[in-house]
Amino acid sequence: MTEKIDIDKIYKHWIDSSDKDYDTMIHMFETKDYHWSLFLGHIVIEKLIKASVVITIKDHAPFTHDLTKLANISKLDFSEEQLDWLDTITTFNLNARYDNYNQAFYRKCTPIFSKVWIENIKYLRLWIKNKQLK
Repeated sequence: MTEKIDIDKIYKHWIDSSDKDYDTMIHMFETKDYHWSLFLGHIVIEKLIKASVVITIKDHAPFTHDLTKLANISKLDFSEEQLDWLDTITTFNLNARYDNYNQAFYRKCTPIFSKVWIENIKYLRLWIKNKQLK
């Protein structure tokens, strides 16, 4: 017998958790912890897309950090440019977490690079939230 899950509760969890991580992302950026702010930016977008996945499939979101894969399941109508951004943002998860990528990623996260990607993440976050309200 399958356990009935509370889709609304799971959806709300993903949204609330993403909002808290967004605040931390901004704080990390302001304190110049650029690579960690971008890592958290990935988490912010991942959780928002997982909220949409939960609504779409009426079940738990799959255990993956691949934003493009999640985007396809979510049925949100991402543009090609947004999908390209998701591919890049997905790399922030891997690059910030694993030492063999970490140092190169750390050097790549200049103030300018990080500002551009934080702005892209902010844009995607608002775009997804707007789509979820419809």
